[in-house]
Amino acid sequence: MTRKPLLSLSLQRVCDFKELPSRSVMYRWMQRALERDAMITVRFVGEKEGHALNKQYRGIDRATNVLTFDYAHEPVAQADLVICVPVLHKECEQQNKGFKEHLAHLLIHGVLHAQGYDHANERQAKKMEQTETDILVSLGFLPPYPDRNYKPRTRK
Repeated sequence: MTRKPLLSLSLQRVCDFKELPSRSVMYRWMQRALERDAMITVRFVGEKEGHALNKQYRGIDRATNVLTFDYAHEPVAQADLVICVPVLHKECEQQNKGFKEHLAHLLIHGVLHAQGYDHANERQAKKMEQTETDILVSLGFLPPYPDRNYKPRTRK
């Protein structure tokens, strides 16, 4: 019998974002995306910090929804995730998604990046999006890419 990968999770909130779910809920979402043990810090930031980090590290002059700083993929995935809560809210409104649904997607997206997943080309993007969708559906959420024809697959 194989054991579930372990997640060492640290949460940082720069503001009192009252809408964030409990640590245990976020842990459960992220743990579902693990293929190996991981040490992950998630920092929830406002637009000013999100903008500054995106500009400094990606050269993009605006805040983005999630940034993943992955330091090691194996044997233990190690990463910092930065979630910009105001951008998350804007995207929920624009995409007609619930806050928890979209947050779960961003956390899973970041955890997959921490393990080496990427979406730099079409083949990688398809694999990553399929994996995200499978995990989110298994958690009871709708597929995050409604414009795609989702076909469930069995995860290894």
